[in-house]
Amino acid sequence: MGKIIAIANQKGGVGKTTTSVNLAASLGVLEKKVLLIDADPQANASSGLGIDVDQVEIGTYQVLEHTANAREAIQKTSSPNVDIMPAHIDLVAIEIELVDKEQREYMLQKALVDLKNEYDYILIDCAPSLGLITLNSLVAADSVIIPIQCEYFALEGLGKLLNTIKSIQKIHNPDLDIEGLLLTMFDSRLRLSNQVVEEVRKHFSSMVFDTIIRRNTRLGEAPSYGESIIAYDATSKGAVNYLNLANEILKKNA
Repeated sequence: MGKIIAIANQKGGVGKTTTSVNLAASLGVLEKKVLLIDADPQANASSGLGIDVDQVEIGTYQVLEHTANAREAIQKTSSPNVDIMPAHIDLVAIEIELVDKEQREYMLQKALVDLKNEYDYILIDCAPSLGLITLNSLVAADSVIIPIQCEYFALEGLGKLLNTIKSIQKIHNPDLDIEGLLLTMFDSRLRLSNQVVEEVRKHFSSMVFDTIIRRNTRLGEAPSYGESIIAYDATSKGAVNYLNLANEILKKNA
């Protein structure tokens, strides 16, 4: 039985997509079968794995709308053992279209029922909002990874997200677990970065991953080539960080 992990934070620019793409690639290299679901209308996870977003005819939008089944939406990627359910800008419209549907929070969960046995891990790259798409992702997930950037407003909004997770646990998905808080964009030269790490560890001790994702120019370059950091530069700090994270997750779920 596969595990579904949502990567969520309503703040933009915290490293959700970078984490989704590179964690998927790292788990794939470690010989796990992975499906990455792009649940963000910006579709950056799709283009970051080499998918031509303008050519996507069946993707997350059609699956949430139930005009296509999940299997029809899946594409292979050049990353070993990694498939993707791509997104397209039309995903923006789903919030409005689902608004008056019954059980609208469960659309993704229903769509993934048959797929769960076919993958070791299903990762969902969530949009930077707490709207209906993210709600669907959290209802469908077994656990959630929350990336937090090591910058000034790091903890702002985290309380709101944790409250959202609590209410989802209460109403829709009692089994939703927090996989961990992931510190991203860490720069050891900055006092602020070190303070944020200290602060987050102090407040959330056991919930924080040991692995920290460091600032790394190669990580920023890889998506423009439609590649994960593993394919782009396997020796870079970024690649090592994400492989460490993948190993930490595998150990935790062993």
